[in-house]
Order: sequence, then structure tokens, then C-alpha cells
Amino acid sequence: MSIQFPVQTDVMSPLARLAAYSRGESIDRLPCVPIIGNTAARVIGVKVSQFRGNGHVIAEAQTASYRKFGYDVIRVFTDLYTLAEAMGAVVRYPEDETAYLAAPALDSIDDIARLQPVEPHKNGNLPCHLEAMKRVIEAVGQEVPVTGALTCPFTTASFLIGAENLVRLVIKNPEAVHRLCEVALESAIRYATAIIETGCTPSLTDPMSSSTVIGPRQFLEFSYPYLKRLIDFIHSHDKKVTLHICGKTEKIWQAMADAGADCISIDNDARLRGAVESVGDRLRIMGNVHPSEIMLQGTTADVRQAVFDCVAQAGASPRGYIIASGCSLPTETPFSNIQAMMDAACEIGWPISPDLLSRGQI
Repeated sequence: MSIQFPVQTDVMSPLARLAAYSRGESIDRLPCVPIIGNTAARVIGVKVSQFRGNGHVIAEAQTASYRKFGYDVIRVFTDLYTLAEAMGAVVRYPEDETAYLAAPALDSIDDIARLQPVEPHKNGNLPCHLEAMKRVIEAVGQEVPVTGALTCPFTTASFLIGAENLVRLVIKNPEAVHRLCEVALESAIRYATAIIETGCTPSLTDPMSSSTVIGPRQFLEFSYPYLKRLIDFIHSHDKKVTLHICGKTEKIWQAMADAGADCISIDNDARLRGAVESVGDRLRIMGNVHPSEIMLQGTTADVRQAVFDCVAQAGASPRGYIIASGCSLPTETPFSNIQAMMDAACEIGWPISPDLLSRGQI
């Protein structure tokens, strides 16, 4: 049974809140970001497949979702495959679920020479995503940060050759992996440029770099160099970088900081307190309310408890903390649970009271 708590109200805009927080000034509450992707379709009553090739609908959904819940960052995102699809991968779009990779761009690594970096305003669904970003900026960019999802080079490389093939090539043909990552990096830089030109900030996601998939030594050899070059490029345009790597990441937190990330998004498989102790003095931490067990399947009381638990672990992180889901929310996440996350952030408020956190335990 869900327990209803009083709906809280904000007194600052997200842009004002984040700017003040970064300066160490007074704020009304911690920033809060339930990472909403295709759940936005539910807000305007359309099917997920209607996002394909339609920047207007993506923008309408993301804008309406932000206005409904009032979270602190909009992330224009539908799936991980936009870059790979624009380079030749085959992506399937179910009627009302998130897209999935049906076939990689290459049948064999021998075909790598035919890969070309993307033209963001021409290839695949990239133009419609750029249109969506521009429309969201025009609608609400004066009050909330707007980011555009960008898949990182190593993960895009896995979609170009297939994840299992890439893992084998890491051992058997490392030179080919580097060639794939180079072309994936060039595509990422071109798309990052286009994202920045819309007024948005690239938001980086790199699930194949997880320690659940590859070891830390492989991360340092095959992912880190390209990730760092991408982050350096984004920094050269005076943009901050948030980096999300799924799964277990404890062994690469220092490397993620070395790569230049300004904020790392922690998956629910990792411990927030551990991240604070490891790199909290180097960058901002965000996460990690479980997107499935808590946000999708839990009650509003479960969500509130999870938020309190996360703030208890990371609310005092030296470089700051953002309440967030551990990854993108499932499409069917109940609206009541998204609102419960926002309400819990408002209930905790600022400055954070240890007594309030203690009383918040249910």
C-alpha cells in the first residue's frame, strides 16, 4: 500500500538552485533528478515508437514531464543506439517499448574501413534528437539545464561490431578495437558539437565500460583514452560533464575522475558512501535510487525511504550531491513514485538536518 506524504513546493528554479549550490550559497533543497527517458511518453499519452524521427514529440514529452514534476535537469534521451544507428547498425523500435539493437553495423572486423563518422544533421535519428533539444531549450532552457544524451566511444564500438565480438577482440585484436574506438570518438565529437550548438550540454553514458563487463585494466587501455579526449573536447566548449557508467564501477572511480568528469552518476549496484569516500573530494556525486526495485515496483513510502538513505550516505559529499535514480527510469514508472522522489527532496530541504534524516527512517 502506498503512503501519501504532503506535496512540497520549490522556491528556486533548477538553474538558480544548481548555480547557488555550486557557489556554496544557500539553496532551498538538494538538486533532484529522476532520470526520465521514455517515461516522458506516458506524460503526454503517446507510444514510445512515436518518438522515432519526431523531434517535436520528443520535445513536447520532455518539456511536459519537466513541468509536471519540476526536477533539476532535463535529459533528452530515447535509447543508447543513436550514434551506432547513424553509422549503420540496425535498431528495432517496438510499438511501445525502448528500442533495441537488432544487428551491429559490421558483419566482420574486416569491414571496418567502410565505417564513416556521422553527419549529425543528416544521419539516422540524430537530426530529430537535435531538433528536440533545440525545442526544449526554447521552451524551458531559461529555467532548467537541458542535456543531450551522448553514448561514449567504447560502448558505441560495441554496437558497431557486437558486444561479444568486441570483448573477444580486446584480447585477440586490440588494434582493431582502437580503430573502432577512433571512428566512434570522431562521431561522438561531431555529435557533441551539434548538441552544444543547440544550447544543450552533452550527458555521457558508457555502459560497456562497466567493471561488470570489462576489467579495470581493459577500461584504462580501451575506453579511458577516448573518454578523456571526448571530455576534454566538451570542456573546451566551457561545458561541464556528467558521466554515467552502469553496474559496478568502484574500481574505476578514480579513473573516471582522472578522465575529467565533473559529476559521476552512480548505478544502484555501487555504494554511494564508497563513492563519496573515494572521489567525493574530486567531483560531484549523483544517484542511486534503484530504478526498478524502488522506482518502478516500490511504494511511495519505499521511494521516500530510499531518498533519505541516499542523502544519509552522500548528502555531505565535499563537492556536492544530486539525488537521482541509479539509471534511466523504466517506461512504466508510476508518476506517484516520481513525485515521491521530488517530495522527499523538498522534505529534507537544506541545510540537511541529521535529526531530520534520523526521523525520516520508516
